[in-house]
Amino acid sequence: MKKASIISVGNELLSGQTLNTNAGYLSAELLSIGIPVVSSYVIADEIAAIVRAFGLAGNDADVVIATGGLGPTDDDLTRQALAKFLGVELQLQDELLEKVQGFFVSRNRRMPERNKIQAYIPAGAKALENIGTAPGIMAESEGKLFIALPGVPAEMKWMFEESILPELQRLAGSQAIVVRRLKCFGAGESTIAEMLGDMMQRGRSPLINCTVSNGIITLHIIATAQDIDKAQQMAEKDEELLRSTLGELIYGTDEQSLAEVVGEKLIRQKKTIAVAESCTGGCLAKLLTDIPGASRYFTHGWVTYSNSAKTSELGVPADLIQQYGAVSEQVAQAMARGARKKAGTDFAIATTGIAGPTGGTEQKPVGLVYISVDSEKGCETKCCLFSHDRRFIRFRAAQTALNMLRIKLNI
Repeated sequence: MKKASIISVGNELLSGQTLNTNAGYLSAELLSIGIPVVSSYVIADEIAAIVRAFGLAGNDADVVIATGGLGPTDDDLTRQALAKFLGVELQLQDELLEKVQGFFVSRNRRMPERNKIQAYIPAGAKALENIGTAPGIMAESEGKLFIALPGVPAEMKWMFEESILPELQRLAGSQAIVVRRLKCFGAGESTIAEMLGDMMQRGRSPLINCTVSNGIITLHIIATAQDIDKAQQMAEKDEELLRSTLGELIYGTDEQSLAEVVGEKLIRQKKTIAVAESCTGGCLAKLLTDIPGASRYFTHGWVTYSNSAKTSELGVPADLIQQYGAVSEQVAQAMARGARKKAGTDFAIATTGIAGPTGGTEQKPVGLVYISVDSEKGCETKCCLFSHDRRFIRFRAAQTALNMLRIKLNI
């Protein structure tokens, strides 16, 4: 099996000023053609550091792809580092210089002298065409492939798909990998791992990996075989096994969000939804309406942050708030019922809680949230205690509310 390593070059990546989306894109694309990424390096704009990274990555893998550092400024040093690593000199390519100059001429601009560096590539290497000014570079050394791509995502993706992907597909040969992704919500990573038991053992085929983001557990089924049909069969068999084991904890596949799945169910069942939010401050309404076509099921949304708004907008009795407090099961239910009655919808969701960082008490701590889902079949309320910061508490509460509705729609 061929393996790949990724090098991401740029001080802005190390400082957190720029999100490293290129590595994620390349990892997914490489895995889809049967070349898994076994290591990834994030490197500063320094020649010595980049040279060292090429050496480490070359020890890890058969294919090394670097992104970034091909521009015309003083901190763009990838081409110089690659030449040093290969033990060759940079050479000016007249054809490349004409293309760079033509880029500026086509825009009625004069080419700055510093852009000339983009026409230099390591001796013996191949230049890769770009939609921008910086050509990519591909070179072979000791039986391994070294590739340098621009850091600009649009340019990097275009170059990878046009120039690199066909070469790597040839390199991968008959090796086939099928990846299935199952999205889970409603249990923690350790709980899911315990439920799956031996299925998550390293060295197992298919391999099952687990990643976590904002409470969403993604299970990656990675099936490897000599032909695509066999890999497909292996992945399908494991997916069936995971679904039978985890049941309703699995809500979707690939990149599906909870809101997307809920929206599809509401449309299919011709149902409507309204929301009444306190602590989530509109987050739940946003998640629902982020989905194209949400107007087919989403009708109303209230953010009743104050007690008086809960009373005037949703009809929550003032004495109920006085008796139980705004953060209570009773008030959450009254909010949901009031919202459904006013909106005339099939479902209504209400959230009320303490998102923090202040406002909590011993009886009602920060992170306490009540979520109610009301329908003609009654009102279900869940008491949750979330941890972490304000943003996470609000988002997790909104996600939990969507999941409660999803399960109701499954019945």
